Amino acid sequence: MKKIYLLLIGGFCFQTMFAQSLPKWANKAKKAVFSVVTYNKDNKILNTGNGFYIDESGTAVSDYTLFKGAHHAVVVTADGKELPVKCIMGANDLYDVVKFKTETDKKTVALQPASQAVPQGATVYLLPYSTQKAVNGQSGSVEKVDTIGNNAYYYTIQMQTGDKTVSCPIMNAEGEVLGLIQKNADAESKVSYAVGISYVSSLSINALSGNDYTLNSIGIKKGLPEDESQALVYLYMMSSQLNREQYLELLNDFITQYPRNMEGYQRRAALYMEYRDDTHNALATQDLEHMLEVASKPDEAHFNIAKLLYNYQINLNGAQAYASWTYERALEEINKALEIAQEGVYYQVQGDIYFAMQKYAEAYASYEKVNQSSMASAATFYAAAKTKELIKDVDKNEVIALMDSAVARFNEPYGKDAAPYLYERARMKNELKKYREAVIDYNHFYDAMMGQVSAEFYLIREQAEMQCRMYQQAINDINKAVELEPKNVDLWIEKGGVHLRVNQAEEAMKALRTALSLDPKNAPAYRMLGYCQVQQKNTKEGIANLQKAKELGDTVADELLKKYNK
Repeated sequence: MKKIYLLLIGGFCFQTMFAQSLPKWANKAKKAVFSVVTYNKDNKILNTGNGFYIDESGTAVSDYTLFKGAHHAVVVTADGKELPVKCIMGANDLYDVVKFKTETDKKTVALQPASQAVPQGATVYLLPYSTQKAVNGQSGSVEKVDTIGNNAYYYTIQMQTGDKTVSCPIMNAEGEVLGLIQKNADAESKVSYAVGISYVSSLSINALSGNDYTLNSIGIKKGLPEDESQALVYLYMMSSQLNREQYLELLNDFITQYPRNMEGYQRRAALYMEYRDDTHNALATQDLEHMLEVASKPDEAHFNIAKLLYNYQINLNGAQAYASWTYERALEEINKALEIAQEGVYYQVQGDIYFAMQKYAEAYASYEKVNQSSMASAATFYAAAKTKELIKDVDKNEVIALMDSAVARFNEPYGKDAAPYLYERARMKNELKKYREAVIDYNHFYDAMMGQVSAEFYLIREQAEMQCRMYQQAINDINKAVELEPKNVDLWIEKGGVHLRVNQAEEAMKALRTALSLDPKNAPAYRMLGYCQVQQKNTKEGIANLQKAKELGDTVADELLKKYNK
């Protein structure tokens, strides 16, 4: 602390070189002016300078340069009290200004902003930081007033100032603050400049401030937006940019600033749950209770609790659940929400909980309610289809009908957003042996994906094409599959099988030999090659390959040997 005071005393001595008496209001106003000391991450002094309070709750202004690179800061008041800077509330590097909030130990003396700009030629006063009983300062006249925004001004003043007066307030004759002095590029200049107080006081944090370079160059915690809706968006944006401890601190600040907003408690409860220990789970329980207490719409609170408990259960991975945090409790909460309001999204969560409990008939009934609401979408029809598919003895044509409703949500030509639903409907049709219809859906999927598909897709479509005797298309697809994955043994065996099916023996044997070159101990490849050779009257080699397949454990080869090895 002695080091700080030595710096301050030096600054005060410099100021007295130009000292002159100020109006009577200066003795009280001086209490709003303070010295600022910023520190780097190693807790070493980074910069010292000035600033002043602009409201009684501890909001203050200074120069941005003073804070750039700082990890924490303190202010030293005119009474000699050291108060920490709590958070940054806005910054602008172009005009070199920053707004922040400090701790307060009592009602803060703040400067009253001037309601309007002073005219050219008006006398203004520089109020320096001072720990003396009587305060001395400087006076000068306004040379020019420029407009830099809505009701914001930039002053050119006939007054010589130095580095020790940067960010000190410029006052009018009535004792109202007009602006703060900026650093002068020319130390010998008889002209100084001041940024209007209305511009600096308008600095703020908004929903997108998390990506603001100027703010992020200051390591001190940032405040929350003063608009509640902006603060909510800011919470969302910062959730992916802060670590868990930093985000918890931000949530604590949000709850302090907006204690009646249930989303703060909801997000903090979710964060506590991530710790996976009883201490934090107990804190989460308290937040869930607070959420219910402050909720203006109780159904939304019950809905949010149900979602949190559902997600908690989903991520348990076999661990023991905490207290009553079960699917049954989640179901109880969502049912309470539905008793108040029959919202589609509530039925969706109810269906998800039933699905997780493997109560598929109940889940399907919930999803049906969703599909009867304005919330119905391709995704909700798909959820209903997947659930119905799991119900015992269900007619699978009804499942496909639900997928028809999902696909109907898109227009042709289909884009990538429709692709998953086309692929799933093709799978279902394939299982019902509606092979030609399945191939049509696979073709639509291919087009929707603009041909950007995998070897597995070509294999699946080839198998459906073979079932409905679309042989040339099947050959084309299996050729494409092996082209994409030339070292995949199973694909070469499938290719051999396709050619064998259409009596293309040479192509079949070539594919099977390629498979064996990749895997010399592949029993199915030996068996198929041996069978093909026997069919081509190359009985000796065929029997030899069938024998190798048998030795490798292929039981089908054993049956073929009994038939051909006579």
